[in-house]
Amino acid sequence: MSKEKVLTKKDCRQAARRWLIGISTFNYETQLAPSYAFAVYPLLRKMYPNDEDFKASLNNAMKYYNTMPWISPFVMGAALGIEDEGGIDSLEAVNNFKVGIMGPLAGIGDTIGWAMIPTIFGSIAASMGMQGNPLGIIMWAAFTFAFLAIRILEVEWGYNMGINVVTKLGQKITVFTEACSVLGLTVVGALIASVVNLKTGLSFTNGDVTMNVQDLIDGVMPKLLPVVAVALIYFFMSKKQVKMTRMILIIIILSWVGAATGIFTA
Repeated sequence: MSKEKVLTKKDCRQAARRWLIGISTFNYETQLAPSYAFAVYPLLRKMYPNDEDFKASLNNAMKYYNTMPWISPFVMGAALGIEDEGGIDSLEAVNNFKVGIMGPLAGIGDTIGWAMIPTIFGSIAASMGMQGNPLGIIMWAAFTFAFLAIRILEVEWGYNMGINVVTKLGQKITVFTEACSVLGLTVVGALIASVVNLKTGLSFTNGDVTMNVQDLIDGVMPKLLPVVAVALIYFFMSKKQVKMTRMILIIIILSWVGAATGIFTA
């Protein structure tokens, strides 16, 4: 049975701000549930003046929850929309909704939030910075603040959609995630050739002719060494489970040795 909704746009934005503050609250039993409960606490109190109903709703909010943090406010808003309309009788539906939607949306969030957009904007900003262009840091700052604003508005968007999130998105989530993955891989592939700088200083002499190995490589396939280097890094990190920090140290050491011996050159 539906009831009159009590939450406002101001409440939704309050929950979004509390999510940004409490996102570090995490445990291995319920994952991000404590962060979720902290974010929605004042909203649930407003929805349930009765103490027993409030405690039941808060306990429901503390059940297992885990999704990509940047996309989580949208899930939170939709769950609040369902509960604000259905009241205490909707708690099971709210939890089922969160469990069902957090996985697919995490795929979208990971693809866009962690991989594609930061990689694109970060590489452009870094490239501009390397050329001494101050617009690089301005672009990165603008991207950061834009994403922050979107994360605050997501609760309101999700709240307005409520359960319609499932019917409106449906199978489109999978298709959208796969499309973003393809686009992200394409962009990363292009960045390897434009951003990764790896050349060899090796050469060999045959009679009076001295041939630079880098010239031979460029004649076969320009930017081949950066591609090989990235492929090896990917192999060791994905297949051999080498941690990122260790991989960075290995790259630094090999760069020092290669530059000192003349194997690598600028």
